[in-house]
Amino acid sequence: MALPRNPHVRRLLRDPLILPLYVPAFVLFLGAATLAPVLPLYAESYRVSYGWIGIFLSAQTLGMLIADLPSGVLLRRIGNKRGILLGMAVAIGGRLAVGWASSIQGAAVYHLIGGFGLALYGTARHAYVTSHAAIATRGRSMALLGGLMRGARFAGPSIGGLVAAQFGLRVPFAVAGLMSLPALVVVAVFMRDGGAAPEAEDRRVSDSGGAPVRLLALVRAQAALLLPAGLGQMFAQMVRGGRGTIIPLYASHVLGLDVAQVGLLLTIAAAVEMLMFWPAGWLMDNLGRKFSYVPSFGLQAIGLACVPLTGGFGGLLACASLIGLANGLSSGGMMTLGSDLAPDEARSEFLGVWRLIGDVGGTAGPAAVGFVADALALPAAALTLAASGLAAALTFGVFLPETRGGGDLGTESTVPTASTPKRDT
Repeated sequence: MALPRNPHVRRLLRDPLILPLYVPAFVLFLGAATLAPVLPLYAESYRVSYGWIGIFLSAQTLGMLIADLPSGVLLRRIGNKRGILLGMAVAIGGRLAVGWASSIQGAAVYHLIGGFGLALYGTARHAYVTSHAAIATRGRSMALLGGLMRGARFAGPSIGGLVAAQFGLRVPFAVAGLMSLPALVVVAVFMRDGGAAPEAEDRRVSDSGGAPVRLLALVRAQAALLLPAGLGQMFAQMVRGGRGTIIPLYASHVLGLDVAQVGLLLTIAAAVEMLMFWPAGWLMDNLGRKFSYVPSFGLQAIGLACVPLTGGFGGLLACASLIGLANGLSSGGMMTLGSDLAPDEARSEFLGVWRLIGDVGGTAGPAAVGFVADALALPAAALTLAASGLAAALTFGVFLPETRGGGDLGTESTVPTASTPKRDT
């Protein structure tokens, strides 16, 4: 098929990220965000216990945790493009099936399967960007992906709420699933099935093939960097996961704000966060990765520590806005760090491990809020998250070397594979 003569259109069609990745990713993010306000109410509609509601709401995250490591291994066999297509298809099918479920048990199973797809899609997407984005612009490439996710989270909930109010709680699942189907077609048509883009020539590797990598050997080979980086990411994702729980609960249970005020507060904070992806990418690419995520999690720690000091809407809005601004300052930061650390010969497997670490932290954040709030009080839960943010900033700032450029990271050492002979030590 001949390309159009317009140079701008030709550049768009040839770009390995815009149509193949960013556009379908935003559609998928938007579908997930559309369901955010619907999921708890949908679970309640089955008239089951709070225990079953909790199982349903956590099923997708559990599916992601189960599938993270196998996803990295599977990508070695099927490649990034097929991994993205398969992951998207399973995730979309899971969404559609949840809306058709006749019981909460069935809905939980479908939600779990959807999590399998999201794990494969997320790992393949991360590996694809790592292969096709030039190192000099990697931070901006990842930050844009993070910005698209934040934009979808800003716009999606209102869409889901309106659809549910007009047509019932099952229809948003059909909308979220069907609106994502064209994204599959876009990926199938425009995504390259092979090596890196020319502008990423210095990191050209095959998307698939090669001897299987032993995961335990991979972790051991990268332990010197994976330990501080992994701990930092776990603390970071605890903050990110927990802040979405502590702010609404504190607003409602401590300050007595109504639902409309809580919604306005979260919307303003999300808008501030959404605007910070460009500065985050610029900082990572021009000054260094630490200039993005060290102040990001340090400022989030300050904002969370100030939450117990607030006495009304204005004070909590200031804290939430600071937290949103700070989190936006690390848009794409954890993905960029994972890409910097991933060894070329075991990229997909490493990113599967990296994703598992982040998902564990993201799951632990809301759980920590609940446990600490039950044992002590909500202000203590906010301080616990603040401590996690401070721990992330200190870990990244003190114990992890700067990864921009990757010259002295030591990630080029050979990672043992299934065909690598064992050595006596």
